[in-house]
Amino acid sequence: MLNALNPGLLLGRTALITGGGTGLGLGMAKRFAGLGADVVICGRREAVLDEAVAAIRAEAPARRVSSEVCDIRNPDAVAEMIERIEQGGGVDILVNNAAANFIAQTHRLSHRAADALLAPTLHGTLYCTLEVGRRWIETGRPGVVLSILSTSTITGRAFTAPSAMAKAGVLAMTRSLAVEWGPRNIRLVAIAPGPFPTPGSQAQLNPASRQSNRPTPAPLGRVGDHAELAELASFLVSDAAGFIIGEMVVIDGGLHLRTSGADDLLGWSDERWAEHRASLKR
Repeated sequence: MLNALNPGLLLGRTALITGGGTGLGLGMAKRFAGLGADVVICGRREAVLDEAVAAIRAEAPARRVSSEVCDIRNPDAVAEMIERIEQGGGVDILVNNAAANFIAQTHRLSHRAADALLAPTLHGTLYCTLEVGRRWIETGRPGVVLSILSTSTITGRAFTAPSAMAKAGVLAMTRSLAVEWGPRNIRLVAIAPGPFPTPGSQAQLNPASRQSNRPTPAPLGRVGDHAELAELASFLVSDAAGFIIGEMVVIDGGLHLRTSGADDLLGWSDERWAEHRASLKR
């Protein structure tokens, strides 16, 4: 892939990326570091974070790279994490990437299952944004918040309703705080990715029983490359995008223009859903 950005684009910046140990979060962390940023990644699994830090350092040995074990569903844990980072110099960029999702018949979801989706995706994102934003405002420090959303914010999405609701809520937060915090030189922006497969998303959203009859419906006829999303994210958090605020940029190969991405699940029988639930328990 062609790298179109200036190699020093993010020099002097520090970025905190939630869910930065794997998948899209790790891809963004590597690219930010490659463009000169110091990076802090957070997640719940220390071993995964340690591997990710080593991988980022291998590609950008001159950058400061660290990790924080944090469950962003816990507001006290978020506050403690941000305070530790603040003592080390603070952050200039927050990337709200951590989220949870899985396919299910919505009427069969328990309140615990719904909360398991809403807690990291909506509440955790809000906790991180408020903790970082509060410190920026108190010190007069400019900053950027980038939230990774979904095209379900445009189309809705059957069988992942709580996730669609949470992502729509984060989009509302992005637009609301863009107006409220914009005068303080704090920008909020968002990306709505389409199909960018990761091991986690494949397991939860595209199990083997679904893959056999589900061709890629994007008009471009392919899935996205993680480097493409990382490049867009790097641009949006940089000064080069300094006049973009409150907007969500879609990067999905045109998929949402054709389908919400859940059409094939409408044909599943109750028996097939039962088999799917049983496979998750196994």
